[in-house]
Amino acid sequence: MTSAERLARLRLIRTPHVGPVSWHQLIQRFGSGEAAIDALPDLALRGGAGRARVAPVEVAEREIERVAALGARHVFSDEQGYSPLLREVEGAPPVLIVRGDMAMLRRPCVAIVGARNASAIACRFARQMAADLSAQGVTIVSGLARGVDTAAHVGALGGSTAAVIASGIDIAFPTENAGLQDRIAAEQLLIAEQPPGTDPLARHFPARNRIIAGLAHGTLVIEAAPRSGSLITARRAGDYGREVLAVPGSPLDPRAQGCNQLIREGATLIQTVEDVIEALGPIDVRMAREPRRAHVENVDVERTGDGDRDAVSGLLGPTPVAIDELVRQSGRSTAAVQLVLLELELAGRVVRHAGARVALM
Repeated sequence: MTSAERLARLRLIRTPHVGPVSWHQLIQRFGSGEAAIDALPDLALRGGAGRARVAPVEVAEREIERVAALGARHVFSDEQGYSPLLREVEGAPPVLIVRGDMAMLRRPCVAIVGARNASAIACRFARQMAADLSAQGVTIVSGLARGVDTAAHVGALGGSTAAVIASGIDIAFPTENAGLQDRIAAEQLLIAEQPPGTDPLARHFPARNRIIAGLAHGTLVIEAAPRSGSLITARRAGDYGREVLAVPGSPLDPRAQGCNQLIREGATLIQTVEDVIEALGPIDVRMAREPRRAHVENVDVERTGDGDRDAVSGLLGPTPVAIDELVRQSGRSTAAVQLVLLELELAGRVVRHAGARVALM
């Protein structure tokens, strides 16, 4: 990939209203970041926007310089170093900013997540489980949060561990993990989706959680409240067709309710490292495909008309609806519906939700 193309792809994902799904659609449709950048104004205009505010060249150039100064690098989703498992999930990050060895993500990976206010016994269990799994060549993935996440990373330091953070790669959160974050970046693998200087805002954590689930063959939950971010990670793992594992706990402990609920819903009950290895089983090679060459659509043939836009937009509302349902009710082809949604998203009129659902903004 040329430096000009890398710059264009970075500008594309930093452009307002271009999310991971629309980024991948644009690259697939136009074949390159440079061509997609050129097409944005027309697409946004057809979606109802006055003009498309493409990220300036200078913004992307400054980010590239800042990332390099931090000893990190950008890895795009169709480059060899990108995780094959993560590449397969819906809305995979178009680009990651990393410090460390991406090769460890080609080993079997297990995510270990849990409560920030975890009990001492839960932290001890997480630390020992991570140490035992990493000793068997498994990479431990977690989010570098307080409690279970921290214990899992510490336990795996003698093997391999990958930390996914919700901030820029130059910001430590929580601050007491600054030393651990630096050590993981130097000896293991640190991953961020947000550009440098980004604070860990609440909206970034669900996005961080999808990466944790997407990197791993299975997600193990050790203590979690019923509405916690750990359960979001576990449910994302289930959506991706990955194993969901949970450690049972006392029904009298609120921190165990999420895990017990997962087990009731079908998650595998885990008590030992052997239980995890048995649950994972042989790794399916189909989950580690190499990047494919982007297919260039015939953009002159596939254009939307007012009838297509009216048919699709008339079915949209503030409640998220499945794209398959839009196809069924509109009577339009999947390609036509996807293109209308892409135009509306670029115009800032539609927002995408998990599970291939969309809603009006």
